[in-house]
Amino acid sequence: QVQLVESGGGLVQAGGSLSLSCAASGLTFSSCTMGWFRQAPGKEREFVATINWSSGIPYYADSLKGRFTISRDSAKNTMYLQMNSLKPEDTAVYYCAARSSPTFHTGPRGYDYWGQGTQVTVTS
Repeated sequence: QVQLVESGGGLVQAGGSLSLSCAASGLTFSSCTMGWFRQAPGKEREFVATINWSSGIPYYADSLKGRFTISRDSAKNTMYLQMNSLKPEDTAVYYCAARSSPTFHTGPRGYDYWGQGTQVTVTS
């Protein structure tokens, strides 16, 4: 049984930083890709970043490149999202996701498993 559990969300002022974690279990890590998405109220779920678990190679949404960094710790089966220079428009529920394929995918429908989400609120 696959489980993805996010943590690390919270309230931060604009310009600040937050780090999210996603503890994963039950995955075939050698052939999976994991990612972060976010969803603001009234908006569609938006791709943030993805990472090939085996190689550690990341891929980012163009609009977030340079501010957000995705990484993983294979020993802890945990994925991270470091968010810097946060803006009020980054406010959203952030979701961890996993897909049973080593290839990148930027659409939510490409992912097989989802965490429960963690709220990130950036105040101006």
